[in-house]
Amino acid sequence: MLDYKKVNNLTGWLVALVATLVYILTVEQTASFWDPGEFIAVAYKLQVPHPPGAPFFLLIYRMFGFLAMGDGLQVAYWMNVGSALFSGFTILFLFWSITLLGRKLFKMKKGQESKGETISLMGAGIIGALVYTFSDSFWFSAVEAEVYAMSSFFTAIVIWAFLKWDVIEDPREENKWLIFIAYLVGLSIGVHLLNLVTLPALALIYYFKKYKNPNIKGGAIALLCGGVALIIINNLIIPGLPSLAGSIEIFFVNSIGLPFGSGIVFFSAVFLGSLIYAILYSIKKEKVILNTILLSLTFVLIGYSSYALIVIRANQDPVINENNPSDIISYVSYLKREQYGYRPLLHGQYFTAKVESQEDGAPIYLKGKDKYEIVDYNTITKYEKSKTTILPRIYSTQERHKQIYRAKLGLSQGQEPTFSDNIYFMLTHQLGHMYWRYFMWNFSGRESDYSDAPWLGIADAFSDKFPDYIKENKAHNNYLMLPLILGLIGMFFQAKKDPNSFYVTLGLFLMMGVVLILYLNSPPVEPRERDYIYVGSFYAFAIWVGFGVLALSHWIGKLNKNLAVAGILATLITFPIPLLMATQNWDDHNRQGRYFSVDSARNFLASCEPNAILFTGGDNDTFPLWYVQAVENFRTDVRVVVLSYFDTDWYVDQMTRQAYDSEALPFSLTYENYRKGTNDVLYLYEREGLEAISAKEYLRLLKNQSDLLKLQGSNKITINMVPARNIILDIDVEKVYNQGLIPEGMEALVTDQMNLRVKGEYLTKGNMMLLDLITSNNWERPIYFNNTSLATIGLDLEEYVVMEGLTYRLLPVRKPQNFRAELVNAEKSYKHVMEDFAFRGMDNPDNYFDDEFRRFTSNHRSALNSIAIALLDEDEIEKAAEILNFGIAKMPNEAIAYDLASGQSVPLFFEVGEDEKALDIVEKMTVKSIQLLEFYSKTNREYDREAIISLEMLRYFVPLLEEKGYNDLAAELKRDLERFVGTSRDNRLDRR
Repeated sequence: MLDYKKVNNLTGWLVALVATLVYILTVEQTASFWDPGEFIAVAYKLQVPHPPGAPFFLLIYRMFGFLAMGDGLQVAYWMNVGSALFSGFTILFLFWSITLLGRKLFKMKKGQESKGETISLMGAGIIGALVYTFSDSFWFSAVEAEVYAMSSFFTAIVIWAFLKWDVIEDPREENKWLIFIAYLVGLSIGVHLLNLVTLPALALIYYFKKYKNPNIKGGAIALLCGGVALIIINNLIIPGLPSLAGSIEIFFVNSIGLPFGSGIVFFSAVFLGSLIYAILYSIKKEKVILNTILLSLTFVLIGYSSYALIVIRANQDPVINENNPSDIISYVSYLKREQYGYRPLLHGQYFTAKVESQEDGAPIYLKGKDKYEIVDYNTITKYEKSKTTILPRIYSTQERHKQIYRAKLGLSQGQEPTFSDNIYFMLTHQLGHMYWRYFMWNFSGRESDYSDAPWLGIADAFSDKFPDYIKENKAHNNYLMLPLILGLIGMFFQAKKDPNSFYVTLGLFLMMGVVLILYLNSPPVEPRERDYIYVGSFYAFAIWVGFGVLALSHWIGKLNKNLAVAGILATLITFPIPLLMATQNWDDHNRQGRYFSVDSARNFLASCEPNAILFTGGDNDTFPLWYVQAVENFRTDVRVVVLSYFDTDWYVDQMTRQAYDSEALPFSLTYENYRKGTNDVLYLYEREGLEAISAKEYLRLLKNQSDLLKLQGSNKITINMVPARNIILDIDVEKVYNQGLIPEGMEALVTDQMNLRVKGEYLTKGNMMLLDLITSNNWERPIYFNNTSLATIGLDLEEYVVMEGLTYRLLPVRKPQNFRAELVNAEKSYKHVMEDFAFRGMDNPDNYFDDEFRRFTSNHRSALNSIAIALLDEDEIEKAAEILNFGIAKMPNEAIAYDLASGQSVPLFFEVGEDEKALDIVEKMTVKSIQLLEFYSKTNREYDREAIISLEMLRYFVPLLEEKGYNDLAAELKRDLERFVGTSRDNRLDRR
């Protein structure tokens, strides 16, 4: 007879070992795009990340960073390994959860497990755990230093712990496990809040154990109690306790006149004293349930106490200190994620609703010299009542979102949406596109890694409809729907054989999937795919996959009357499913050899002169730069400024201090001018007869809070304004010449005045501070912009920037009208590219480069084109040819397919006499473009960005080839083009 406990433990550890080994073999070797760059940087030096923070994650991953033994280049790798280990443990607890649930189904008693039952359960655990191991979304998070791997671990161990508690009969041991679970929940708050979503479903376990005759009413009450526990932790404990402490603090300081911190001390003493007294009371009166609840609350708070790290480190003024939550008021705002705005949940407006009124809500306080001062009020916006609804799903009033709503719902301009449109969007986009599509990616198949890629079914595996560029895409994975089918079999089997456990699993599946998507109420477009959010739901489905194996064992056992043999056969029959997933997913989840996320950041910094100031835009423009400076200690003399953060007082304040080797930024405006609630928006109000204003004079008036700039708002609040669209900056031409700032050959472009023209109808605080920086800096430090920040600045600077490598340097030169390209410092840019830039692994076709890598590759290719054009304008034909050939050598089509920037390089290759390479690019791009357009036409797919680019490339190449004398090829392309022009249905760009 098999020793069930030993076999279960050993098998679980072996499966976990396999998973961990897979993840370590495929782990990213440096910082990935998106949040990992930020998290690695803040964990390495225990800094403050974006709200709501992840303090326990930072503490643990800092320890993984120690394994680098002081080698900054290895820190990211070891933190990524941390995610691999936590993901391996997640698989371990998934395995044990499947076998625990399987024991209930078989009604197995401890010590009486049969050989057949043991083998069947091991097979179920192996297949279910391995299917999840190789699933698309979980594998993605398992190999990078993000919170989702550690969050999945806490979700898995809490589910397992509840299932362990379910089989314990000793009440003392039961209570110990409940307290242990509470501590895990508390710790998980310091990682991610996904764990809390499981509580309503897990409450069913408690109900089914404690009540021997369960019914629908009792189950509903149990779910409600679990929901109450979720609300208590998520709304009352996490932000609620600090909020209450903050209110008491304001009262003690502002009303009573006590010193800062007195309210916090009082609240802490009263709260902790009350909790201790209540625990002692429960012990004295032998109130077991009350004692268990109070101890559970205590251990949740002990776990939650990791958040003290955020306040402690914020008060040390680290370089990365987002929102600066250094006091109770800013800390509460940080926890509530107030910077991300508001999404209506149960009631709200349609996107066509007009604002009826805006009223002042709760006051916003900031810590002053001797009290907390009201600096602003939260705005309560009221919309037309006739255009509000319950369960609002089409609520966003952003213009771009409005256009997408109309396109998705088929509404014409001016047509009002209905409640059925609202529900249709929820079903088709939020539940369909943003959840069901992701679910099918994981258990059926995925077409590609292009944006909005659909899922694949069985028929797609035998279809010839896919063009080569999709079939060759490493993320083109088809599992023949086998994991889905096995999971559905397991779901119905569990529902029939063990209804109580089925409801628990179903609750987990829905709470971490459908309910979560309804709660998040996603807008019509996201910056990237969000499948990693719903891995908890996929985890629950993996349990059903395991039960699918039990179902096969059960059915085979009925035929051969031998459950042990049936268990072996069922495992062998289903083992090809995770094997298929592993083989399909390996190439697009193996992140070995990828460094461009970091190399692109290095290239941006390498494009800057010493002691420079570099403005960036979004996450991927910024987080890798933070990483290479904080961890790899690369170009710490450059001050990276995030343009969107520049609208906040806390960030501007940080710019007034030294960071690494970068001195403080020079500002003439003081804290009183940029504090929260002051100069948040400066509306353009052009004074009659005033065509322009001096930048220095305008800043002087702002600094002195002059009445000349005051504008009375509709709510009787006085704000400052911009009195003229044209803001003139006078240039000391002799000084800039003496400093050698003017690139050779641009002397004729030097201007003695720069018109920093206001683009729209207002300036934000960040634009005001940028104006101040440009003026106060007086050309002492180089100021650069990346392409994203340059496009989003509220001041028109594009005429006054010169490209150096990848960045655009602000200089007192003006681009001539009708100039064919951007101004480029050709000599300096050439040197940066050829000597300073890194392209590690970008020439290896075996490496996997996803959509974000392709975007940054396109940026680099475009930059090389601009440099080549500048070199050609200077008759440096050999250098132009060299840099063009350098680009296709470092980023060849075989490794990362030619794109729009590659197509734009074709005339440049012709111009330098490289006709063969020009024609090669044309051939490769036209083959792909024609295949893509034929595919879209055949499948009646709406034209997205890829299709638009393909169509435009064909249009672009035809006259170019005719000009160069390649008439036969041009005629062939023209015939292909005529097949598609006029037949495209609605050439809308994809919704990114």
